[in-house]
Amino acid sequence: MERFFRSLKTEWIPATGYGSFSEAKHCINDYIIGYYSEIRPHSYNSGLTPNESEYRY
Repeated sequence: MERFFRSLKTEWIPATGYGSFSEAKHCINDYIIGYYSEIRPHSYNSGLTPNESEYRY
């Protein structure tokens, strides 16, 4: 879980932060559902995305 938050902070959240709570909520949701689960490969999954790994098993 800690690694997820580190990735979120370093890969997605802008250094200046977000302008509003709703903007942050929307962008972080896009990261989790769109990028982190669908596109970003994970080393513990042999380079597969979480969704692809779950689909295969």
